[in-house]
Amino acid sequence: MDINHYVAECARKAKEASRSLGFASDEARCAAVRSMAAALRERAGEVLAANERDMDAARSAGTSEGLLDRLLLTPERIESMAAGLEKLADLPDPVGRVLEERTIDQGVNLRRVSVPLGLVAMVYEARPNVTADAAGICVRTGNACILRGGSLAQESCVAIARILADAVEASGFAREAVSIIETTDRAATAALMAQRGVVDVLIPRGGAGLIQRCVRESLVPVIETGTGNCHTYVHESADLAKALAIIMNAKTQRVGVCNACESILVDEAVADKLLPVLLAALAGAGVAIHADERVCGAANRLAAEGRLDAGLARECVKNATEEDWGREYLALEVSVKCVSGLDEAIAHVNRYGTGHSECIVAEDPTACDRFLREVDAAAVYANASTRFTDGGEFGLGAEIGISTQKLHARGPFAAEALTTYKYELRGCGQVRP
Repeated sequence: MDINHYVAECARKAKEASRSLGFASDEARCAAVRSMAAALRERAGEVLAANERDMDAARSAGTSEGLLDRLLLTPERIESMAAGLEKLADLPDPVGRVLEERTIDQGVNLRRVSVPLGLVAMVYEARPNVTADAAGICVRTGNACILRGGSLAQESCVAIARILADAVEASGFAREAVSIIETTDRAATAALMAQRGVVDVLIPRGGAGLIQRCVRESLVPVIETGTGNCHTYVHESADLAKALAIIMNAKTQRVGVCNACESILVDEAVADKLLPVLLAALAGAGVAIHADERVCGAANRLAAEGRLDAGLARECVKNATEEDWGREYLALEVSVKCVSGLDEAIAHVNRYGTGHSECIVAEDPTACDRFLREVDAAAVYANASTRFTDGGEFGLGAEIGISTQKLHARGPFAAEALTTYKYELRGCGQVRP
């Protein structure tokens, strides 16, 4: 197979499909998205069978538990995918919105109106649910999509994409509006990134390596979805029971997601009270702790006093390296550091964070306000888990990713972020003097 020719043909056909989709009515696009949701439910067995083949291969390859969790599909997760599509159909039409209207010199009427981007390419790793999210958001916004899933999830992604393409075709649109690269050859990614002038935007979603490769090599404009080294800082004024609950939810509910907590900062003013319960809870949940000198010392002291199981202390608490402060673990691992106060916490987060989601736990409103104002991230929380950074939780419906860049889209982005705008001008014969 000539990979470059194959990818170029896929992109060309998808681009053609984008034109009629872009002109379609809101009712027609909504009907297609609802049809996609119904098809997922009706053919869930096909998706589960394909996913089981992917899971078997991934387990045989020794894939980590965090990645296996991302890869796994269950009836409940398929239902969630379908429900997410239906929520998209219920949202107001993001296309054709009048963003601005005024009269310019000589009486010409100017309107700035939202329009689809055109053809959206998505490159992603072991997250088969992204196939449905991306396809649904694109169809809802009048865009066609060309998808490139990771080899680990290839069978699942192809099965989902074919089902959704069938539904789109049954709704009266070209099935190429939902296209997927059906080869695991790595050269296909490079070929897709070279489709400048055909593909309008490329969105990578995955680990740092994938994202940086796309940023460096793509000839197509990129919307960067970033990694999540998310922090939770426990301020001296914090309610410690509240802090423990937030940390455990953010760290252990789902470890393989980008909004999970990867680093904990403990104010030294509450370290003696919080560390005994925090370290015991983390170790008890099987979380490996990469700790600074003070936290390691506290663990050893607690073990000597019998307040922390000595075996757990030895097994779970390790000395942190400089690399640990900036690492996205995507596993039952976390870094823990004591800080001297709010100033050091903010400086640490801004230095090592990835601009994704950051949290302060504090009862002092002034401390909360400073953290919210001074921390540079797409989502900044006071007294709530970072796990809320999600398109569905934000009321956006299914999301296409979490952007950590500042141009075009930031944070969870979905339908509205897949539109651009154009100017429509109406006159009655005016000429420029």
